[in-house]
Amino acid sequence: MTEQAPNHEFDTNDPKAAQSNIEREESLLEETMNEFDPENNSGADNTVKNDIDIDAFHARIAELEGEVKQAKEGTARANAEAYNAQKRMEQETDKSKKFALQKFAKDLLEIVDNLERAIESATDNDPVTEGVQLTHKALLAVLNRHGVEVVDPQGEKFNADFHEAVGIDADAEADTVGTVLQKGYSLNGRLLRPAMVRVGQ
Repeated sequence: MTEQAPNHEFDTNDPKAAQSNIEREESLLEETMNEFDPENNSGADNTVKNDIDIDAFHARIAELEGEVKQAKEGTARANAEAYNAQKRMEQETDKSKKFALQKFAKDLLEIVDNLERAIESATDNDPVTEGVQLTHKALLAVLNRHGVEVVDPQGEKFNADFHEAVGIDADAEADTVGTVLQKGYSLNGRLLRPAMVRVGQ
């Protein structure tokens, strides 16, 4: 006759029944532990021990240890992925903050160019020149506070990352910027507009 498995469902509505079930489970657990007690040498216990597959228990232990190891590795990978995702998000947020003004700042460069043209074409006796110069200086100061810097490579080595060659300057040394036709600008190290230059050949 097959022995039925004990009922592990407790009646939570009946405290006495629940306590009785707990006591019965504890009693069964104690009996099971006694069966594995090596100091217990009774004939009945020896019969039970003979029916137990020790190898199966060792295999089960190894299986559980493997599952625990996998769970730990999975947790470590999940933590690493979460950490990397957080860092990427922080980097993207930082980039967004740094370059949020990129389009706006680029549009202001045309105003800077017009002010510089007005200053270059003004005569010494023009009373408006001083006002234009102050406006130009103030605008550049505002742009600079927000990370915009001037790229004016006069006399420097030509750098294709920041300069755009539009002609040859016969008086300049080879690969050296001779004439700056239009200044360039960068925003927090990122090029907004390359400087238009003539280069020595």
